Parts: sequence; structure tokens; C-alpha cells
Amino acid sequence: MTEFVFSTYLKGHFWLSYLLIFVSSFGITFLTIPSIIHVASFRNFYDDPGHQRKNHNRGIPRLGGVAIFISFALTLLLWCSNGNLFPVNYLLTGCIMMFAMGLKDDLKGVNPGTKLFIEFLAAAVIVLLADIRFSSMYGLFGIHEISYGVSVVLTIVTIIFLINAFNLIDGIDGLAGVTGITVNLAFAIAGRLMGHDELAMIALAMVGAILGFINYNLTPAKIFMGDTGSLLIGLVSAIMAVSFIEDNKFVSTGVSVILTAPAVAVAILIGPIADTLRVFFIRVLNGQSPFKADRNHIHHRLLLLGFSHLQTMLILISANLGIIVLAFIFTAYGNAFFVAGITVVLCLSNWLLDYLVRKQIKIRIPDHTSKGLNKSRFLL
Repeated sequence: MTEFVFSTYLKGHFWLSYLLIFVSSFGITFLTIPSIIHVASFRNFYDDPGHQRKNHNRGIPRLGGVAIFISFALTLLLWCSNGNLFPVNYLLTGCIMMFAMGLKDDLKGVNPGTKLFIEFLAAAVIVLLADIRFSSMYGLFGIHEISYGVSVVLTIVTIIFLINAFNLIDGIDGLAGVTGITVNLAFAIAGRLMGHDELAMIALAMVGAILGFINYNLTPAKIFMGDTGSLLIGLVSAIMAVSFIEDNKFVSTGVSVILTAPAVAVAILIGPIADTLRVFFIRVLNGQSPFKADRNHIHHRLLLLGFSHLQTMLILISANLGIIVLAFIFTAYGNAFFVAGITVVLCLSNWLLDYLVRKQIKIRIPDHTSKGLNKSRFLL
């Protein structure tokens, strides 16, 4: 009876619910991280500083994702489990799958094929059982409503892509974490404006969980989130994006809350999306597997230009925020206009970054020794 009265009270005072969710998720992560660092130190669970792709010269625990998962899951169970509009049980099922696989990968490694299969299963749970999927393209490329089969395939592929996109940007201190905060805070605000409080609460729970971790992850990092954290953040962010787009779908009157919801969602997630598409394209262009790890990410290039981890993170997050603002400014022009515009902006930005990197390489390496370099590595 007391639980019912309290739940009813919270529904009538949504700001109190938001505050409880944020404080809970932030506090659990913030208080849990020191214990995880202690255990990792005692058990010698360190990142490998000698790996060629690492940017640190000392061992650092990479189990911060454990705290993020515990905080996020407990917060949802405490404050969001009774909702009828969002299937939290299926969301947590997918999160547990990501957590288990990510933890094993952080401790002993996971075969890429196995990782992709688990990601597929988690996405399938969300799409098939929770029925969170795209059902309209909002007129993009002339397509409106799509069939169930196309909807399922498109949504699963999108979720898997975004999971790995967040995993790929986790290469420098704070970048994946602050990107996760930016993305989920944007979806939390959008959810509240749309009147979808459960969407906003779930996104806010992730914001609090990451924010409690980020204090220990900014340079000099005391702990990394590892695959446990990046895969979890990628999954939740992907689900928030799909839900946001669907909640703004055209209704029978031809009116939606945000007419360019797909464009806005792309803008919110532009950091992970742009970097992943870029490195995949470069790898294929160079005759390599798109899943082959390298140091050709945007953050690696900014580091080559002499920026620190913190400066690189701030540059990329500022660019992300700028694109989100542009998406709302040009919302009246439609999805196709924004997609075309952002493609041009990204290509020009990439060309400028490539030019600056080439210039930096010429300064560091004399012309006669740089002739043998594989120029295709620096095309994009």
C-alpha cells in the first residue's frame, strides 16, 4: 500500500522522480568505482599499456563499466520498473547480455564472431520482444511506412552498428563517457518535451551512471569503462534513438512532435556515427577488414596534431553539440536536406583534418623518408 501511494505521488511530481533517478544512478556509480579500482589493483586486472593502440604507458583498470551497469540496472529497478509505456524488463535483458559479454571481453577477450552474435541476440530481444523498431522512414529517400520484415532488419542492424560505434570511440580518456552523457541527456530532454517520461527517465539514469564514472576517467584516468561500459552505453543509446524516432512518427493527421526526428537523432549521435563510417570506409579502401583495429580514428588524428586527451575530447563534444544545434535550426527543411548538408560538412571537416595531419607529418618526417609511406592511409 505504501509503495502504491509513493508511486502515485511520484507520477504526479515528475521532477522528483527525475531527481531521485539522477541522484541514485550518480551516487551508486560514484561510490562503487573506488572499490572496483581497489579490487582491480589487488587482482592485477589492468589494461595492457604495451599494446600499439594504447595511449597510456601504465596499467589502468578497465572495469568501470561494471559500476555503470550496476548503477543503471538498480536505478531502473527502483524507479522505472512499473512503467507501462516502456518495456524495462526487455531493456534490462539486453543490458545484462551486453554486460556479461563485455566483462568477459575485458577480462579474457571475446572472439569477434561471438561478440557480434551476442549483440545480435540483444538487439533481437529489443526489436522482436519489446517491439521497439522503426516503422517509418519519415519520407527520407521517398520512403514512408516500411514492412515489418524490413523494419526488423533495419532496426537490428542500426542497433548493432551503434553498439560498435560507441565501442570504437572509446580510445581516449573521457570521450566515450562524455559522448554518452551528451547523447542520453539530449534524449532525456527530448523525452520530457514529448511527454514520454519513461524514455526521459531511462536516458537520465544512464546520464547519472556515466557522470558518476567520468570523474575517475578524465585525464589522468584512474579507470577505463572497458567494453563492459562502452557496449552498454551503445545499446542504451541506440534504443533511446529508435524510441525517439518512433515516438515522433507521423500520426493520421500528418502532425508529429518533431518532423525531422531521424535527422535530429543522427545529429545527436553524429560523433560515433561519423567516426565509425569514416574508419570503416578507410579500411575497405585500403583492402583491409572494416573490423581491423587501427589508429585512424578522428581522436587519434587530433592527438597527432598535438592536442591532449582533454582537448581532443572537448573539440569532438563541441562539434557534436554544434551539429545538434544546427539540426534544430534547419528542422523546417526536412530530413533529406539535413542528411545531405551534414554529409557535406563532414567531408569538408575530414578534408581539413587530413590536410592538417599531412602537414604535421611533413614537419616530423623529411620528404625523402616519407615517400615510402602508404598514402592511402591518409586519404580521408
